[in-house]
Amino acid sequence: MTNTAPDTAAAISPRPEAQRRVLAVLVGSQILSGAGLAAGITVGALLAQDMLGSTDLAGLPSALFTAGSALAAVAVGRISQARDRRPGLAIGYLTGAVGSAGVIAAAVADSPVLLFIALFVYGAGTATNLQARYAGADLAAPAHRARAVSTVLVATTLGGVVGPNLAAPTGRLADSLGLPTLAGPFLLSGTAYALAALVLAVWLRPDPLLLARGLDLRQPTHPAATTTRRPGLIPGALTMILTQLVMVAIMTMTPVHLHDHGHGTAASGLVIGIHVGAMYLPSPLTGWLVDRYGPTVVAVAAGLTLLAAGVTAAAAPGDSVALLALALALLGLGWNLGLVSGTAMITDAVSLATRARTQGLVDVSIAIAGATGGLGSGLVVAAAGYPVLALTGGVLALAVLPAVVATASGSSR
Repeated sequence: MTNTAPDTAAAISPRPEAQRRVLAVLVGSQILSGAGLAAGITVGALLAQDMLGSTDLAGLPSALFTAGSALAAVAVGRISQARDRRPGLAIGYLTGAVGSAGVIAAAVADSPVLLFIALFVYGAGTATNLQARYAGADLAAPAHRARAVSTVLVATTLGGVVGPNLAAPTGRLADSLGLPTLAGPFLLSGTAYALAALVLAVWLRPDPLLLARGLDLRQPTHPAATTTRRPGLIPGALTMILTQLVMVAIMTMTPVHLHDHGHGTAASGLVIGIHVGAMYLPSPLTGWLVDRYGPTVVAVAAGLTLLAAGVTAAAAPGDSVALLALALALLGLGWNLGLVSGTAMITDAVSLATRARTQGLVDVSIAIAGATGGLGSGLVVAAAGYPVLALTGGVLALAVLPAVVATASGSSR
């Protein structure tokens, strides 16, 4: 038996109404932030390619806003640890809005340097979007934590699917305002991030982490329970790091690959929209699978799904939007399986006393992996082509299997 007294007490939390309110507010903010996140992803690489006149560094925007998200993950985690979830998340989204404004200014000035700085700042929105999933689990019973995480993630679907498909309309809006066409989606992302910050600052009450700490102090301490959970930290981090690396690398260069084969922003927006939908829409099912069968099984499924995504993308003809959309859907699903299972492992592995700070540090590693994937993707495509990048990413995802299974097996002894 691995269940403990604290788990039993938490399973019948005296504040279910607070958890429902927290989830409702987080759902609203995630819908907005999903639009902000996906809109920027759609045209970031194209904007850099347009400014630089080269594909070699087209992956740099993804690397920069992912690197920025690494720094922001530390900041949001530390602010949440010291001041609780509400100020940490609100400040993170406001920073993302400032970065969006900087990208627009860079596009107007045709300044690559300013673009790269602004994209780094814009990455704070990405980090905050991911950190919000932890807030959904703060008040959840252990047996339902994965489903609480998935509720927050699935809320990103609406904004995440709508955002990329507004690339063309926002481009026309930018034209009418005298701005570069590719700056249009960042008008959307800046507004969406600012509104998400407002929603959290005004309505995320009670603060889930603050209330969870208060409830935790009323429970008897069981040191043995903490010891049995700790091994989940390593496989959880490994799962999320590898899935993020593979997902960002392939996703970043897909719009460029489509563009190089004569497709416009509408096709890129459709493919990325399907991808983002697959990243978040399966979350309720993934959460149920994690709670029912355990995170290790779902983490293994993540590696196999990412392999299928890489093989499909590598085999797809460059003019086939349908096959690339299928590949990106599998890519998003594999990422979702890895993120939900990894998050469940991390949340179970650390105590409330250090939870926010530890979660922030783990997300730093995830962001660095994403930055590596984004930066390396452009170089690989320039040297060997998109199919090589996709296939390499799929094979690399298989590293999830031995890493997670071996670590999890060792922790169960």
